[in-house]
Amino acid sequence: MTPQPGSVLDLFQNTGAYLKGHFRLTSGLHSGEYLQSALVLQHPQHAERMGRELAAKISGLAGEGRIDFVISPALGGLIIGHEVARALGVPFLFTERDADRKMSLRRGFSIREGARAVVIEDVITTGGSTREVIDIVRAYGAVAIAAGSVIDRSGGAVDLGIPRAALETLKVVSYDPERCPMCAAGEPVVKPGSRPV
Repeated sequence: MTPQPGSVLDLFQNTGAYLKGHFRLTSGLHSGEYLQSALVLQHPQHAERMGRELAAKISGLAGEGRIDFVISPALGGLIIGHEVARALGVPFLFTERDADRKMSLRRGFSIREGARAVVIEDVITTGGSTREVIDIVRAYGAVAIAAGSVIDRSGGAVDLGIPRAALETLKVVSYDPERCPMCAAGEPVVKPGSRPV
């Protein structure tokens, strides 16, 4: 893949955030490609730029409606969610997994009934984490009006039931572990950012 100079994908490649190998994704799927957003977002100037660009796209989806806050799943969505919230001039909240691996709102955060939220993630593959955050927003009686991500790995296929935007949309092949050709070839699988699985 040859990205346009200065594009978001170009930033991923230039910072070493676009990885090739055999990876186990958060969704449990396996892939030969991985986008390690932390390697791009560690650079404040890149995080700020992508936050502004994503905020502009999200504002377009919200139309004339207000945005009361941005919310993201930890860990991947923390930096980009914060930058989008800063660009929009609204508060930023985040969810995290509890001891039972259930996504929850903690740390004293609260959501006002009727508030309008935007859910921001770094990379969407299946949309699972984003859906969990949308469910939390709705459980508080608030409204998830739109979602956004830096990268959409699904090629635009993920349906969250609300409008969404991404800075880059890719179709990256992923496999169920039982059907993974890299597993069949005996290649070791790794979970990026942690020890081999």
